[in-house]
Formats: sequence, C-alpha cells, structure tokens
Amino acid sequence: MKNLHQYDFLWILPVSLGLGAILASLQPGSWFAGWVGFSLLFLLSLSIFVISTRWAGGGKTLAWMVTLAFALRFAGGIATYVALPIYGYVDDEDQSAGFVYTDAHRRDDQAWDLAVSETPVLTAFQKKYAYDQYGGLLAFSAFIYRYFSPDAHRVLMLVLLSAFMGALGVPFLWKSVNLLWGEKIAVACGWIFALYPESILLGGSAMREPYLLAFSAFAFWGFANWLANQNKRDLLWLAIGIVGMLLVSPSIALVTLVILGGWMYFTSERGRFSWWMIAIAILVFVAGLFILSFALNRHGNLDAGTPVGVINNFVREALKWNVFKIEEGSGWVQKLFDEMPEALHLPFVMIYGFLQPVLPAILIAPTTIVWKAIGILRAAGWYALLPALILSFVASAGTGGEKKRKLFLWLSLVVWGWILFTALRGGGDQWDNPRYRLILFLWQAILAGNVWVWWRETRNAWFIRVLLMELVFVAFFGQWYASRYFHVGLQLPFVSMVLGIFGIWTLIFLMSLWHDRNPRAGHGV
Repeated sequence: MKNLHQYDFLWILPVSLGLGAILASLQPGSWFAGWVGFSLLFLLSLSIFVISTRWAGGGKTLAWMVTLAFALRFAGGIATYVALPIYGYVDDEDQSAGFVYTDAHRRDDQAWDLAVSETPVLTAFQKKYAYDQYGGLLAFSAFIYRYFSPDAHRVLMLVLLSAFMGALGVPFLWKSVNLLWGEKIAVACGWIFALYPESILLGGSAMREPYLLAFSAFAFWGFANWLANQNKRDLLWLAIGIVGMLLVSPSIALVTLVILGGWMYFTSERGRFSWWMIAIAILVFVAGLFILSFALNRHGNLDAGTPVGVINNFVREALKWNVFKIEEGSGWVQKLFDEMPEALHLPFVMIYGFLQPVLPAILIAPTTIVWKAIGILRAAGWYALLPALILSFVASAGTGGEKKRKLFLWLSLVVWGWILFTALRGGGDQWDNPRYRLILFLWQAILAGNVWVWWRETRNAWFIRVLLMELVFVAFFGQWYASRYFHVGLQLPFVSMVLGIFGIWTLIFLMSLWHDRNPRAGHGV
C-alpha cells in the first residue's frame, strides 16, 4: 500500500460510497446491505487502480486509460442490464434477465444457488456444475455472492468485478511494453487494449475473458521484468498469471507457455534456458493438459485414454458440429455448400468465421436498437483492428534489430494461428467466434500498437492500400446485403460478388507492386 496516500481516500471513499448507493438502489434486497457490499468492492477496486497506475509510471495518460477502460466496461454492463429487458428480444430468457451472454446467465444462476446453499464454494469444481467447464470462475462468483451479497442476488456485483479485471490489465501491459520497447508503443497498445469494443462488451459481462486478459497481463509483466533484470522473484507475477489461467481456462495457460517459450527461443542466446525453467514449464504444461482433458471429458463422452486424445477428440467433434450448425442456420450457406466440393466446406467456414462479426451485415440487417448499437460497435472495432493485424508481418519484417524482428514475426504467427483456429472452432457464430478470438487480445494489441507506431514513423503506403481493400469488401458486401433485405440495386450471385472483390483486390495489389518498383510513379498510394 506504499503508493496509496492518505489524501487519496478523500476522493476514493466518497466516490465508493456514492456509487455503492446508486448500485444498491438498482438491485433487489436490503438497500443498506447492498450499499455496504458495493461500496467495499468499489473501495477495493479504486484503491488497486490507484496503486497499479502509479506503480506503472504512465502519468496522466495511463490514468485516463485505466479510468476509461473501467468506466466504459462498467457503464456498458449496467446499460445492457437495464436496456435488454426493455429494448432487447423480451421473449429471450437471457435478455429478459439483462444478460448479453447465455453462459454468463447460467453460470450466474448456479453461482447464486451455490452461494446460498450450505455447500462449500470449492464444490464448484465438481461435475454437477455444468455451466462452468473448469470451475474457477464459478467458485469466485459464488464466493462474492456469499460474503458480499448474502441477502439478495445482486447481478451487478459480478459485472463490477468483471469490469475491474478488464481494466486491471492496462497498467501491467503499459509497464511491460514500456520496459521492452518504449513509451510510443506502450501508449498505442494501452489505448487499443482499453478501448476495443469487444473487450468492453465482455468486460461488462460476467464472463471469463476479462479475467484471462488480466491474468495474461500479469504473466506478461512477470516475464518481461525477468527478461530485463534476470531476478527470479519477478517470475512471481508470471506464476500468478499462469495459475489464474489454469483455474479459469487451462488451454490459455498452455498457449501462453507456448508464446513465451517461442519468445525465449527467438530472443535468447545459446544456453540461456536453465534446467529449472524447463522443468517448471514442463510441469505446468503437463498439469494444464490433465486439467483441460478432465474438464472436457467430464462434460462429454470424449474418453480416449490420454489427455492429448481427449483434447484431440474434442477439437475434431467441435469442428464437425460448427460446420453442421453454420449450414443448418443459414439458407444461403446451405445453398453454397450444395454447390461446392465437400473439401471446401471447412475452409469456407474458417473464412466466414474470420470475418465475424460481419460489418456490412449489421449495418443492413434489421434488429432492435440495442443490438444494432452493440453489433455496429463490435464489428467496427474488429474491422478497424484487422488491417493492423494483416500488416503485422510487414511491420515485423521492417522492425529494427534481428531479435525484435524474429519476436514480432513469432507473435504474428501465433496470433494469426489463433484467429484462424477460433474461426474454425466458433464457425460462423458471430458471438462465440469473436469471444474466443479475444482471449489472446493482449498479444493482438501489442502487434497492433507496433503497427501503428511503425506506420506513423514510416508512412508506409501499404497501410492505406489494405484499408482500401477492406473498404472494397465492405462496399460489395454492403450492397449485397442491401439488395437481399431491401431490394436495393442488382443482387449479384454470391460467387460473382466474391470474384468481383478478389478481382479488385488483385488489381490494387498489382498496381501497388508496379508503383513501388517504378521510381517515376510519384508518391501516391
């Protein structure tokens, strides 16, 4: 608490009490009990924000990042909780209860049932609680209800903590990136991490993604600080992050170990790996495999004799199921599947999933005002981030220093591998797919921040060219959806539209190559 001064409580305490009073009035049960519970959570959250922001050393810029990150997530969570029962699809059980995500609603109900029972919180890890695959988030949610809201089911308590975790990763990311690559990239990464719409939406819901992003930031800071100082005590934060991931989603702990292992390989001198690091990494990796396989197997008949076999069976069956669901849920996709060879079905699902949430679709397709606003923000955020991720390989190749260049190429490869895998895993689902993709958003934000600084310094023409290609895609698909829903203009056959897009993309690409190789072409795009 050495970074928390006495005068800080002159604003933290009244703000906590005031916000606690407002939230207590929006929730059931005793107002006084709700006020005490919310105020304590706000007091703890704001104090940690002050300590972590000062510790990170980002000054007013970082303070604004953390403030906006928390405020947008929590305000968004309250807004959806209040608006969905009125302006959403009121026949939907989840929306009528104020939940954006079915998983959050079901886990919340089970957390409350567990909290008011006489059963120990740790029974959340048992099989009967099916709506939390791994049990960690359910146990934490039940703990909060049991000890901060024992008299009534106050859903916004978990929304508050989700928003807190979604914002807590910002100072850790800032400090790590600033230590490794300087303030310019830290500023860019921090703003992207704080303001990305999909992250804001999930940060305002009682979902696992905000926790995973915070744990990823903890692990990243521990690893980055250890790289800089070679002090084993710095690895405590890495351990905290990995343990947190194991409790919430073991697969992400394994992916994080792969990312950091590749980082070490591409940036270390020969002999840098010590035996104890290798032993610990292997131990955590094996433990994660067993935890993951146990969690997957207890919810389905996936027994294959070994943890790797269980995971392999789960992935295979999930891919088959997603191909089936996307075909079943869309008439035009069904028609396309009938017209194309079966070998192309999986690649089509991957591309379709990669484009979700489809910006032209949400701009045109009719829906309620709440879902229209949410959909446009989510899709616009992804389509704004996408050009930076596409250019991550180009920016990485142009990054100074061999080690840094190899590292960013490695991160680009992992991020894109994850994006394509989640596109297959989530299929054409416009909710699960982006949610899975967001789990590695910390690394996406690092790449995007690096691309932004690279472009500001080099003014490389390919940045504008990629944006132009994306604009062509949005325009073509927008007209196709408009003709489909509102009969505006000529409705091209789907294949003809795709060929048209690829034709213009090829023309832009070839003209760009000619322009770069022709010194007399000038300085245009």
